[in-house]
Amino acid sequence: MSRTNPTSYIFLMAFLAGSVAAATPEALEQEFADNVRPLLASYCFTCHGNDKAKGGINIEDYKTLSAVRRNPKFWKNVVHQLGEEEMPPEDEKQPAAAERAKLIAWLEENATRIDLASIAKDPGRVTIRRLNRNEYNNTMRDLFGIKFLPGKNFPADGAGGAGFDNNADTLFLPPILMEKYLEAAGEVLGSVFADEKLRRRVLFVEPGDGLDKEGAAQRILTRYASFAFRRYVTDIEVERFMTLFRKADERGDPFAESVQLALKAVLVSPRFLFRQERDQPTKDPYRVDDFELASRLSYFLWASMPDRELLQLASKDQLHQPEVMRAQVDRMLGDRRSRALAEGFAGQWLGFEKMREEVRPDKGRFPEFDFALRVSMYREPLEFFHALVQENRSLIEVIDSESTFVNARLAKHYGIDGVAGSKMRRVPVPAGRGGVLGMGAILTSTSLPLRTSPVLRGRYVLDELLGTPPPPPPPDAGQLPADDRQPDGMSFRQRLELHRQRAECSGCHSRMDPIGFGLEQFDPIGRFRTTNLGKPIDASGELPSGEKFTGAGELREILLHERQQFAYNVTERMLGYALGRGVEYYDLPTVYSLRDKLVEGGYLTRTLIHGITESFPFQFRRNEAIED
Repeated sequence: MSRTNPTSYIFLMAFLAGSVAAATPEALEQEFADNVRPLLASYCFTCHGNDKAKGGINIEDYKTLSAVRRNPKFWKNVVHQLGEEEMPPEDEKQPAAAERAKLIAWLEENATRIDLASIAKDPGRVTIRRLNRNEYNNTMRDLFGIKFLPGKNFPADGAGGAGFDNNADTLFLPPILMEKYLEAAGEVLGSVFADEKLRRRVLFVEPGDGLDKEGAAQRILTRYASFAFRRYVTDIEVERFMTLFRKADERGDPFAESVQLALKAVLVSPRFLFRQERDQPTKDPYRVDDFELASRLSYFLWASMPDRELLQLASKDQLHQPEVMRAQVDRMLGDRRSRALAEGFAGQWLGFEKMREEVRPDKGRFPEFDFALRVSMYREPLEFFHALVQENRSLIEVIDSESTFVNARLAKHYGIDGVAGSKMRRVPVPAGRGGVLGMGAILTSTSLPLRTSPVLRGRYVLDELLGTPPPPPPPDAGQLPADDRQPDGMSFRQRLELHRQRAECSGCHSRMDPIGFGLEQFDPIGRFRTTNLGKPIDASGELPSGEKFTGAGELREILLHERQQFAYNVTERMLGYALGRGVEYYDLPTVYSLRDKLVEGGYLTRTLIHGITESFPFQFRRNEAIED
């Protein structure tokens, strides 16, 4: 394997050339207009301008530095591609080394890295957030102790700007969902009151021994409404539910049924279905109260409601204290409910959530892929990431690790001996595997039903691991064959190389395809292979930067050189998940600060989690948009 690193050389050139950003905002804007935008015009606007916006990307739209700073993730990708000499494409006009160095250094300093003092501190816009389907199920479980999924028939939640289904801006409330909420509330309470143990849990007091029906009902409703609303309820709120209790009681309903009716009203209340935070009489950012902080914390780490300990600390106004907060985060991560972080965050970020239903290899071609294998594949990255959190291991293990988790079914699939039973257990990784790129869930979900997809696998590495996604294909990009068994005898790699010769396709495919070729040693359902259709597997690749490698092991070595880029990506992803919104330009100082702490702390998982929970956007909010 050979490796060059043009990025480090270019940055060194920029440093030696004294490329220093101007100090004032006005001077920076002028510098952008006079020296930076002309370079973009010379080398970018031809393909990404008003006349032709290849891949839907129009760089010409960014007329000012202020406009550039509103999309830092995009410009970070631009910097990355310039540094790796992936853009402009080889067949387009190329900037001189000094020009490329100037662009990279200037954009890195002024477009993707914003000093806190240069913008108003802004914790971001807070949208009233509906519980998504997973959060609803978990909250009902923790509220009543049920073991089924009452939200299983709810409409699916879409992913928002951060790529997660807890994004407030996409959690709409279609009319059918209100009907589903009524049905689910009835189903939950019906099952609770039919189960003697759960019934006693809810009816922890009953009339008698000096306590009348009103008093008993009031105590029950106060407790459950407080847990459901994630704060202590007011007497006025309880009185509204008591009205329903009294009406049922007056018509002769038994005590339990009268309480059940009032509890149903609690479960369809907006205060339960939505995570609401109260405005304060100021336009400046302010710290959320401790009950709101408890909810932010519990839905980040557990995807569920705060427990009694969190609410008690919130009632004493102690939760926001740094030492208390850190202790609670560690306590919560040690709780079984913290698996929700692996399921919700890692499952969507790393894509193994697709293994539940979306991934469907062809049954005729791959009869070995049965339900047991599907479940085992899903559980491998789930247990793997959960262990990273539980044991506070390095997030770099996502790229390369010495162990993974298998059961007997998955071990047989991988060719690992000595594993029995259905329980997942840690084992050393077989040769060629290691990290998520060696896991069946990832390899299968980035394949097509009949064949592997170097394009999808390459895009996965660029997008999910490095956060530098290529643009979407143009409308006229054409279709590659769905099967690698073609009558003309041409290999799929040869077909892909022909496809890459098209000018409109070469730029993106030159980045994606070589990475995907490095994973060709794994078939469409993640088994190791040395041949395909009777011919030896060619797992070699060459990146636009000149880096050459063969196989998944050498590919991982290259990715390990990009660990800071990976750290930035996972930081941005987890922050977006924790906040329940897309990461904006004003969050960039937080992202860089968290990334730096993560790197300095040895990439330990809890370093990032603690950093996020202690961050400004996690602990503060504002009422309305702050003017630029």
